[in-house]
Amino acid sequence: MNIQYKKGVIELCILSALNKADMYGYELSTYISKEIDISDGTVYPILRKLKSDGFVTTFLSEVSGGPPRKYYSITENGKQRFKQEAKEWLDFTKTVSNMIGGKSNE
Repeated sequence: MNIQYKKGVIELCILSALNKADMYGYELSTYISKEIDISDGTVYPILRKLKSDGFVTTFLSEVSGGPPRKYYSITENGKQRFKQEAKEWLDFTKTVSNMIGGKSNE
């Protein structure tokens, strides 16, 4: 897949995943990489940016019995951002699909 396509949608995929459940970084990376081929370190810079922008928060949890893990949770602002970005993405992909798969001008 074209790398530019991925760059434009990874943030939306992260917000989508966190809209479903809180996740720690590696879990999030694994979840996304099941569908989109990304490298292990791809999500961390985006998570830092989302946190600094107020779209996600973090908390530590010892759920696994091992050392605490940093979990990411979507904020209300993040949920609003996700809804807005998801709508824009769906509208955009619909338009592109119509352009490339629509009727020919011949």
